[in-house]
Amino acid sequence: MLLPVISEHEGALRFSVFIGLFMLFLSWEWLRPSRPPNANNMHRRLTNVAMMLINTAIMRLLFPAITVASAAWANGQNIGLFNTFTPTVLLSLIGSLIALDLIIYLQHLALHKIPLLWRFHRVHHLDMDLDTTTGVRFHPVEAIFSLLLKVLAIVLLGAPVVAVILFEVTLNALSLFNHANINMHQKLEPLLRFLLVTPHMHRIHHSVEPTEYSHNFGFNLSLWDRLFNTYLGVAKNGEQKIIFGQKSLQNTSATGSLSQMLKIPFRVLK
Repeated sequence: MLLPVISEHEGALRFSVFIGLFMLFLSWEWLRPSRPPNANNMHRRLTNVAMMLINTAIMRLLFPAITVASAAWANGQNIGLFNTFTPTVLLSLIGSLIALDLIIYLQHLALHKIPLLWRFHRVHHLDMDLDTTTGVRFHPVEAIFSLLLKVLAIVLLGAPVVAVILFEVTLNALSLFNHANINMHQKLEPLLRFLLVTPHMHRIHHSVEPTEYSHNFGFNLSLWDRLFNTYLGVAKNGEQKIIFGQKSLQNTSATGSLSQMLKIPFRVLK
């Protein structure tokens, strides 16, 4: 009964969850921040949100509901792994969620390791502060690449429509969560980190130090970093002393400007 309802109201569900969590984490940052925000924080946040609006407009114009449509098409044509082996609905659902999360981890790894992809992904890493809005700061070219890779994965897996919707909702939610400038209880955070990527874990990935930002690539499950030996539990100088951004461009007028952010992938940086 619940699954058809989720499929029918996919757009409203995703939007409602996103807005609700976006406001929740912004409020949490204000009430209990991990680090005090910088003086130019409001301008930087608005710029990050503007980037998100550009990406949303592009996706709605060029690729409306493409992930859900791809899943429906693959299931209708009996294409993909889970359509070939026809496991139970529950196994297909769980298997799809885990497999898609692994693919996002591998994609993130590729974005760092392949120079052409890194040019676009570094726009995300050039943010010199870290908060909820960093979780929506992605260059449009990277956003399109990520979307097309997800579509390919969905078709090859034969992922159920409801699994795709739940994964998209979860991915958006945890991207906001693990970038949020929130301070978690010191006893709760290690327990949660055992399963999920937490803000304390992900902040290390946004360090200017290559030995730190080359770790902790997970977005949802922390399992993959542990499994593939890319996990780093503690920053060299402690979390509070992490410098965010990239050494190649520590300039707020460039990294916080929307027009400059769009041009950065085409600039030569060290």
